Amino acid sequence: MKWVVFSLFAICCLAFQLPDPVTPEKLGEQLFNDPILSLDSTVSCASCHIPAFAFCDTATFSKGVGGKTGRRNSPGITNMSARPYFFFDGRAASLEQQALMPIQDSLEMHAPLPVVALRLKNHAGYDYAFRQLYGTSATPEKLGEVLAAFVRTLETGNTAFDRWMNDGPNPMGETAVRGRDIFMNKGKCFDCHFSPDFTGDEFRNVGLYTGKGKFADSGRFEITKDSTDLGKFKVPGLRNVAVTAPYMHNGMFKTLDEVIEFYDQPDKFVTGSINRDTLVRPLNLTPQEKSDLKAFLEALTDQRFLK
Repeated sequence: MKWVVFSLFAICCLAFQLPDPVTPEKLGEQLFNDPILSLDSTVSCASCHIPAFAFCDTATFSKGVGGKTGRRNSPGITNMSARPYFFFDGRAASLEQQALMPIQDSLEMHAPLPVVALRLKNHAGYDYAFRQLYGTSATPEKLGEVLAAFVRTLETGNTAFDRWMNDGPNPMGETAVRGRDIFMNKGKCFDCHFSPDFTGDEFRNVGLYTGKGKFADSGRFEITKDSTDLGKFKVPGLRNVAVTAPYMHNGMFKTLDEVIEFYDQPDKFVTGSINRDTLVRPLNLTPQEKSDLKAFLEALTDQRFLK
């Protein structure tokens, strides 16, 4: 009888490669790339967080089950281990909580968690893997744990900037060093993008909220209902920013050059902004300063994402 069970298990897993050894991180990676987590098994986490682009999407808004379009740009998800909030509006307080939200979202994977858990239980390979790890079949809680464990492996620090900071080989060049000075001082980028991952994990309104049209997304206010949060969005980290276009919560900028132009003269892009709490005056950067600043931002790209 044992051999019959083993044979059935082997047949069911012909197209399924178990992690060896089974670890939360490896199981999470396998599930991250598997559309089994979506309602109709057409969309995976990796569909909207593409590994080659620092786990972001290259589209302005990602496509979910049935071709439905998301509300906000899908950001890169590297260097998430130290973050206290997740999503542009900060609605998730842990990676475990965050990992399960897109699965349930009607515009994304649109799958009830009990349905997903049952599907994993009925999949011989995944059921075996969860039992090896936890002694039980998959549950929503355990699914969140393994997905979060994988995301925590996506820390990056092999950049020209890091090598420069550590006096290592192949550091960033003089142009990027000048750009760092712009970043820290005249450009005022450091006011919001500080810490080792270049984010203060704050919510800021940079002027992309007017309450109308494509600037009607009220951001953090949707969660807190606090009027002082109108138009505020979580400040993203800037590691790997050069490969995570398009930019902003609405994906309105396609290049770093456009982003820098916006921060230099925001009122040329959006008029009538409400509750803006930064960028109150033009930066008046010179063309050379803009070029240097871009070079610094490019120097924050981890080696694994350089082409």
